[in-house]
Parts: sequence; structure tokens; C-alpha cells
Amino acid sequence: MVKSFLIITICQIFLFAAQQTILVVGDGYNSTRAVLECFEDNKKIIGPIEVNLGNNGLGFGLGKIELSHTKDTPIKREGDKKTPIGVFTLDALFGYKKDLDFKMPYLHATKDLICVDDSDSQFYNQIIKKPEILPKSFEEMRREDAQYELGIVVGHNKEQKKEAGSCIFIHVEKSKGSPTAGCTSMSLSDIKKIASWLDREKNPILIQATKEQLDEVLKLYPELKE
Repeated sequence: MVKSFLIITICQIFLFAAQQTILVVGDGYNSTRAVLECFEDNKKIIGPIEVNLGNNGLGFGLGKIELSHTKDTPIKREGDKKTPIGVFTLDALFGYKKDLDFKMPYLHATKDLICVDDSDSQFYNQIIKKPEILPKSFEEMRREDAQYELGIVVGHNKEQKKEAGSCIFIHVEKSKGSPTAGCTSMSLSDIKKIASWLDREKNPILIQATKEQLDEVLKLYPELKE
């Protein structure tokens, strides 16, 4: 069992060794603010940037790599307004403008585009065009405000585990210092820098953690040490 665990860990490190990484670190589980930094080729490219977290802080989510935690630590659940902790893929960009030139897949956020947060729906935690029969609960991707003017899709709970949390993004802040419903937010100017830098060929990932998990993160990703 120990040998198998070591093999899996080594494979995970190898898989994510050479890529773009966004690192978000909050002080603790109740933090609604954090610091974001972007790394590539063992160098810090962007940051530090102060960002906003969920209104109820952080909870352990479901990503490519699950960081160590105990039964007593908070777990991400649907509607809990917690930002997920873990290592996640970054899958696409989205925004209000139709034609934007990025090195990532881009979703034009029309009035027909929604993200489903109904845990009983077959489309749970997916961004889709509105079907004839609407899910019981969903998010409009074309909002009346500017929060989704430009955003990044975070690969949290990609296996669609019921009630484990959905529609996790990096997006524009509602106002300076305003916490989110479970995403990570920042100014439009900062998210533009990050969106322009991201490249799908470099398999970008997002790592979100508290300072308590930082030692574990740096063992998995020593290139993040300055």
C-alpha cells in the first residue's frame, strides 16, 4: 500500500511538473481574502495580487490532487459559500465579448449560457446552453453585472459528485474586498493579465490552500519556492 502510494505521488508530481501554476494562499479556513501568485518555468510571472475568497472561507474540494486533511477540517459542499482547497485544472475562459484572442478555449457568455448547480440534474456542474426543460437551479453566465465579464473555469468536482460543489470560477470582483459565493475574485485588470498569460499547451493548474497546507504544496511543487 505504501509503495503504491509513493508511485501515485511520483506520477502526480511528474504529470504536473512543467506547466503554469496559479497559487492562492489564505491565512486560514475562515479567510475571505488571499494572496495570488502565478508561476512558470520556476519563475514568478504575476503577483502578488490580493484576491477575494468565499464568504464562509475555504473547504477541501475535489480536484486533480487532494491535499491532506482530517475529519475535523471543512469540506466543500454545494451552496456553502466556501472556496475549494486543492489542485485543480484550469479548463477554459469565458466572457461577455464575442471575439477575444486567447491561448485557452473561450466561451462566449450569451444569454443562453448557464452553469447548472442543481445536484439532481444530469448537467450538474456543467456549462451548457439552456435546454427546453430547465434545471431546478442554475447560474446565468451572462449576468446583469460585470462579475463574469471575464473569467476562468476551475476544474472542481469534474466527476459531478452530488452536493460536492459546482460552478467554481475565477472572476471579476463584485467590489473591492467583497467575498464571493465560493469562487475566487479580483479586479478586471488583474484577471486580464492572468487570462492573457494562460496557455492550454502548458496545462495550467490552480492550487488553493491555507498557510497550514503550504508546506505540503511546496513538497509537491518545489518550483513554487522563491
